[in-house]
Amino acid sequence: MMEREDRYVRFQDWRSEQSVNSENTVSPRRHSVFRSLKERTGGLFAFLGNLFHFKTLKRSMLEDWKSTQNVFHPQGPFLQRWNKIFVLSCIFAVSVDPLFLYIPVISDKNPCWYLDRKMKIIASVLRSFTDIFYVLHIIFQFRTGFITSSSTNFGRGVLVEDRYAIAKRYLSTYFLIDVCAVLPLPQVIILVVLPPLQGSKFMKAKNILMIIVICQYVPRLIRIRPLYLQITRSAGIITETAWAGAAFNLIIYMLASHVLGAVWYLLSIQRKDACWKQKCSLNPDCNPAYLYCGNGNTNAENVFLRSVCNPSITTDNLPDPLFGIYLPAINNVSQSTNFFAKLFYCVWWGLQNLRFAWPKPQNKHLCLGEFVCSFCLNIRLSSVFTSDR
Repeated sequence: MMEREDRYVRFQDWRSEQSVNSENTVSPRRHSVFRSLKERTGGLFAFLGNLFHFKTLKRSMLEDWKSTQNVFHPQGPFLQRWNKIFVLSCIFAVSVDPLFLYIPVISDKNPCWYLDRKMKIIASVLRSFTDIFYVLHIIFQFRTGFITSSSTNFGRGVLVEDRYAIAKRYLSTYFLIDVCAVLPLPQVIILVVLPPLQGSKFMKAKNILMIIVICQYVPRLIRIRPLYLQITRSAGIITETAWAGAAFNLIIYMLASHVLGAVWYLLSIQRKDACWKQKCSLNPDCNPAYLYCGNGNTNAENVFLRSVCNPSITTDNLPDPLFGIYLPAINNVSQSTNFFAKLFYCVWWGLQNLRFAWPKPQNKHLCLGEFVCSFCLNIRLSSVFTSDR
């Protein structure tokens, strides 16, 4: 029994000595290996942890971007007020755009035409001011929620506040129309493109300006009706009374007269310029480059154009068929630098031609006061007829 116990004790002693010796001999290498493995695995886990944290951060950023904190309700009080302001700014904008058509003026000294400098500055400043409202409207459209059409069938609409869905819907509807309406192309042509040009290039640029103004007028006019319907559908403030609705319809009617008169004025300048070019091509001494006053018109050979293209000199007291309906504008306001006289006369012409029953004037030498009186009387009659509808 004692031997067995001694052997047992010796066995424990041998194990303890071996373990102590092994720890003293092997532990430095083992610790160094474990330490390096621990550092590498720790770096790997740290990298994976950072990667996972980046994914969660990115996911949270996308969720924050899609959050509804800055999304406006389409029927909220803020957008209701803004839509009314924007409708008024649209009406003002479409009344500003025709001012670019009044910039060309025929000289009263030489057979040439030029650009009115004051009118260029006024039209460009007013147009830039109205463009600010369009830019703000585009920004608000990307933050305005919408109610799904499918949800309205159940009696309660569901407001979509996802910014991605809002942007996708706006980009597919009115975004291109708003961008085309807000591009500052008339200002660029008037202030940058036209001044350094001369001769035929200047005349071509003038035609391009007219096309751009008319083309941009269409998207600006298109944008008014859906906003007007949206306001009346949600609030009904504009048409809550008969006189308010008649006033709004009268504004649209006056706007149409304003546009018609501006186009009529510019086409009268174009007709006079076409007559000069036609007569100048028949005379070898005539220089068509001097038809624009900005080229230093000192050519005496072009003076004959004043008599051959003067619509007031006709045979047998008959109206000149070359000028037609543009004869009143050429004789009365084409050489005038008084903007208000020109504006009242052209708008008055537009009013009387939109209402065919209005009698046309027989005297072509009316003063500004007679223009204003006839203009106000025509507006009064138009408002009465509009309110009765």
